Amino acid sequence: MTRIGQKKCLKRSKAPRIWRIHRKEKKWTVKNIPGPHSGQKSVPLLFILREYLGYAQTRKEAKMILNRGLVFVDGKVMKDERTPLGIMDVIEIPKTKEYYRVLPNRKGEMRLHKIQKEEKNLKIFSIRGKKVLKKGVIQLNLHDGKNILGDNTYNVHDTILYDLSKKEIKEHIPFKKGTLGFVIKGINVSKMGKIVEINKRDVGRSTVTLESKRERFKTLKNYVYIIGKGKSLLSIPEVA
Repeated sequence: MTRIGQKKCLKRSKAPRIWRIHRKEKKWTVKNIPGPHSGQKSVPLLFILREYLGYAQTRKEAKMILNRGLVFVDGKVMKDERTPLGIMDVIEIPKTKEYYRVLPNRKGEMRLHKIQKEEKNLKIFSIRGKKVLKKGVIQLNLHDGKNILGDNTYNVHDTILYDLSKKEIKEHIPFKKGTLGFVIKGINVSKMGKIVEINKRDVGRSTVTLESKRERFKTLKNYVYIIGKGKSLLSIPEVA
């Protein structure tokens, strides 16, 4: 394989563990293009069509589907099979009237959760940073790399429910006790529960204690996305 080819490919043995692929079947596989999610936290669109949904058996067939504009991600047509998909992304296939949200399972692997059409334009974003622009304008840095304008009522780790079609914030939920959290990483990945305690430590090491109907558990604050107040804003099941 040429150097150019190696830049676009990845050894299966070194592929991120969140990818649900056979690692000994072949030597090489596709590599994500730079995008909204990091390579270690996302799955190429090719795998979604081939391994997850079974709409294609080969990379060539997947590219044919995408080139026809049959697949949307977060409301936009995607034609590159190496497009990275990550947590909370919405996949739409209008021809089959199917809609999915990307979520982690108990092993930390990315899975597809089928959703209703009413949810296809709604996405939960976790605020991961804030930046002051010229004239004091506040920019919110979201978990998938997107940036939108906000104000000082929004804080890091807060959640917004965003309408992808109208490009507007529908709801803002602060990160605080009593809200519903969803764990996206670590040994408690895919679990959800009410936040009962927030322990502030050094930057990046703050912990959160959550309580579900079955148990009480602790995880890092950075691993928790707020998904609602009394109940989830969207259909996000806790699965095994």
